[in-house]
Amino acid sequence: MWTEIAQAISQATGEKFAIAKKKSVSGGCINQGYRVSGDNAEYFVKLNDASQVEMFAAEALGLKQMYATQTITVPQPICCGTAANSSYIVLQWLNLGGGNSQSYQEMGRQLAAMHRKGISQRFGWQRNNTIGSTPQINTWTDSWADFFAEHRIGYQLKLAKRRGGNFLDPNQVVNAVRNKLADRQPEASLVHGDLWSGNAAIATDGSPVILDPATYNGDRETDVAMTELFGGFPPAFYHGYNAAWQLDSGYQLRKSIYNLYHVLNHFNLFGGGYANQAKRIIGQIIS
Repeated sequence: MWTEIAQAISQATGEKFAIAKKKSVSGGCINQGYRVSGDNAEYFVKLNDASQVEMFAAEALGLKQMYATQTITVPQPICCGTAANSSYIVLQWLNLGGGNSQSYQEMGRQLAAMHRKGISQRFGWQRNNTIGSTPQINTWTDSWADFFAEHRIGYQLKLAKRRGGNFLDPNQVVNAVRNKLADRQPEASLVHGDLWSGNAAIATDGSPVILDPATYNGDRETDVAMTELFGGFPPAFYHGYNAAWQLDSGYQLRKSIYNLYHVLNHFNLFGGGYANQAKRIIGQIIS
């Protein structure tokens, strides 16, 4: 398998590459990760079951689109495919370190720049992808309220019902979300889609880095909302973002709606206390 991956790297880069060292590193919640190095290069390789090759193909496309905005550092995708019984994606290796307030302020500013530059005419994306290991539906839609209510909250509620989740009638929740967002017609920004603290870092040179995206074109506020969900980012991040592109009035009310998507997804992935958290947010939305 590793010989095949090395050959794919050589073909993609045009430079002969052979793996001299391989070290296991974190690959996120659902993948195996490795740092592989040769004579003159090193890469980050993520592995999963061969059936997940489309997940990696979508990740590579999202990273390419984010990189194309030339706003914020992302690991550049080198190649992806299958080898033996595994799927893989090979990414640029980035040396990560600790950040300071200035680094996180710059991260906020650069994220706002990415949101401004990656604008589409409609909400969705050119293909479905995944949020964690959950399918993410990205059907092109003219209305943001319809897109988020149906393809984000509605889809997660369908999955939750299969998992045994005891939530309110999905149609009632979807209609409430649609009504709450009815007057919201944001620009369809290119968003990271899964921007919690584990998917953001600072490189050793001080550059902000975002990684492991679940990319689509949607309301930029969804990215900012998720940064507040699991522990939050440093205050400097929000100062930087708002200085570059002020959040719209009503964000504090929409934030819970947007984060319901991720709470439901965590219930579908992990179960546990996420059900109660989702019920609290749903109660706020329909009240």
